[in-house]
Amino acid sequence: MRTRIFLISVFALIILSAGIVTPAAGQGRIQTVVVLEVEGVINPFSARYLDRVLAIAQRSDAALVVMVLDTPGGLDTSMRQMVQSILQSPVPVAVYVSPEGARAASAGLFILMVGDIAAMSPATNLGAATPVALGGEMDEVMSEKALNDSAAFARSLAERHDRNVSWVESSVRESLSMTSTEALDANVIDILANDLDDLLSQADGREVRGTRLDLSSFTLQVEKMNWVERFSHIINDPNIAYMLLSLGTLFLLAELSDPGLSAAGIGAGLCYLIGFMALGSLPVNWAAVGMLALSLILFAVALMTDTEVVVTAVGLIPFILGSLLLFTPFRAESPAAPELRVSLWLILFMAGLIVFFSLVILRAILKASKRPPQTGAESLFGKIGTTDTTLNPDGDVRIDGQTWSATSLGGEVSKGESVRVISVSGVRLMVTPENKQG
Repeated sequence: MRTRIFLISVFALIILSAGIVTPAAGQGRIQTVVVLEVEGVINPFSARYLDRVLAIAQRSDAALVVMVLDTPGGLDTSMRQMVQSILQSPVPVAVYVSPEGARAASAGLFILMVGDIAAMSPATNLGAATPVALGGEMDEVMSEKALNDSAAFARSLAERHDRNVSWVESSVRESLSMTSTEALDANVIDILANDLDDLLSQADGREVRGTRLDLSSFTLQVEKMNWVERFSHIINDPNIAYMLLSLGTLFLLAELSDPGLSAAGIGAGLCYLIGFMALGSLPVNWAAVGMLALSLILFAVALMTDTEVVVTAVGLIPFILGSLLLFTPFRAESPAAPELRVSLWLILFMAGLIVFFSLVILRAILKASKRPPQTGAESLFGKIGTTDTTLNPDGDVRIDGQTWSATSLGGEVSKGESVRVISVSGVRLMVTPENKQG
């Protein structure tokens, strides 16, 4: 009986020990932290990148996803898609504005606020740039509705994580901004971290979504953009998109100067295709696109007529105006939209390049294409040669060291006399005696 009681006690002790040790071992296991980097304008490709990384984090059973953010803003639809993806993610998400000098402006503010942990590096800033519609008062009602909707959206995100609701709303309505230090003091963000390690160190033990993060031991899994996402992200830069459109114009003018499906025509098609694909993900003023199209027509007219200087100068007016207004839409759809513009220096450079190509290089190509052929029998038109045989009326003449069959149109010509080519029939030269030229 004693032996039986002893064995039962030992067995119970083993069970109890296993129950105590197992959770401790689980708590001390190495956690996975997945990192993604979102830079530049928020667009559909940014949203797809986030969705892909969140799916990877879920499959990896990650403890935390860290989005390193640096953006001037972006499309309202893409921003809301990213916000919804973070809200629906089973893995907690920390949004970290970094490195130093980075910003979370406009759409970036909403993305920062939806993060389960909102963090910033020193020397960074956040805020929203409230847009002003170029259309003036005519769209005041719609602009007010969009502003109220965005303000309510921002409030709901700030309330979700007990952050400074009043300032977040003011940032949307009054275009306020603040530094990372001010944001921490005002309870707009949760953590001020020098780097990623510092962020994870401060996040360790923090309660997120009702559970306490255990980041005492972790491994980083950095997920970069794939080549498709990176290419799409690069062309969505306003300066890159504008350069593609300008290069498309240059290639098209080159094609018009020497028609035929050449490399210039193919280049124009590719540049316009990629350029308009980029415009589809940017806030575009389509009236400005119309101005650029008008300038292209004027440049083409100048190239094909004798009024190239005057018409090219006129074409520069809609080209420069369209370039300046290209990313300034007449209707402000949302405070999430960034303030984008093409570099003035790039506009001046492309305008000068188009003028130079139109008036110098392409004009020279066009003139050269209209000249008579410079090879074969037709290249001998007007030249003087010497008869190798008597022309009566047919025979041979020697021109530029070559012997050609010839027919005299001015009567018989003796051997050794000079003749001039006045026309060509196939490979036979039509000549007249030089001393009979009037």
